[in-house]
Amino acid sequence: MAPQGKRWPSREGFTVDVVGSLIHRTLLSPWKMIPLLALAQYTVKGREILESRPEVLKALKVLASLAVFSRLGAWLDRRSINNGLKDHYDWNREVVVLTGGSGGIGRRVAQLFGDRGIKVAILDIAAPEDSLPSSVRYYECDITSPENIAEVASKIRASFGKPTILINNAGILTGKTILGTTEAITRRLFDVNTLSHYWLAQEFLPDMIASNHGMVVTVASQSGYTVTPSMVDYSASKAAAIAFHEGLAAELVTRYQAPRVRTVLVTQGFTRTTLISKLSPEDTFLAPLLDPETVAEGIVDQVLTGESGNVLLPGTSGTIAQRLRGYPLWFQHFLRCRLERVMRAN
Repeated sequence: MAPQGKRWPSREGFTVDVVGSLIHRTLLSPWKMIPLLALAQYTVKGREILESRPEVLKALKVLASLAVFSRLGAWLDRRSINNGLKDHYDWNREVVVLTGGSGGIGRRVAQLFGDRGIKVAILDIAAPEDSLPSSVRYYECDITSPENIAEVASKIRASFGKPTILINNAGILTGKTILGTTEAITRRLFDVNTLSHYWLAQEFLPDMIASNHGMVVTVASQSGYTVTPSMVDYSASKAAAIAFHEGLAAELVTRYQAPRVRTVLVTQGFTRTTLISKLSPEDTFLAPLLDPETVAEGIVDQVLTGESGNVLLPGTSGTIAQRLRGYPLWFQHFLRCRLERVMRAN
């Protein structure tokens, strides 16, 4: 089904990711560059062009090489994080547990799954304000309480069956400085953004391990790579969530002998939801504010592949954030201080 309200070239308008996507599908496509290189070398017209412009051959060779290595690298990445194994997902039988599914990105994720008839159990402290698809059910749950999670989990198993997909989506943001917050606020933020991932995994992961089938999706943030003033607690909690994802993927193979249980990391930029209502992030060509539907589609599309992966949105700013630790210290510090101007609380 076609996404509602999607605009070309993207919901976010003309951004650097649109340019990057165009380059990826043309100049960095081996299916285009290799035939073009062959035509240039082995046809009469191609040789005529190369005789008058020999630099064209060099450019074609460079682009064809980059295209091949880029696709080969992506293939190796995908094979590695999936442990070289395939698995089958029957979407008539899979059961999704989705935290924070009553609003924002989570509500859209629930809708997209529901439109496909996939069973979804929403865990949230507040019920959705609108009606849910027939395959989606709401369960009131405090995900910071292992006891409450266990109670709700038994209800889900009784009505839906054993969950096979866990999406840790719930999150909160305060927009406070280190000295401007309180112990209760800080503890609550880490309880929701980080520690709940452990309690939910401890409840639902054993069944996935037993069947060597399932998926854990960690919705973190690009803030987990890039710390900014007024968001230190949030960034720290998301950095911890990223470490949870990375460690879980390794433990599934080395400790639990469940290499077919998939792990997905979502690192999105700032999205137009109530989560950022206290802040004033910029909307730029390089780092556009995302539409919630864009992020939801990215999550659902990745889950439906049945493979491990990393949903990185926007791709360009996300790649820069991922590699920040490798940049010179002067640039890292400059960037964090520069971001203070756009991340002040309203």
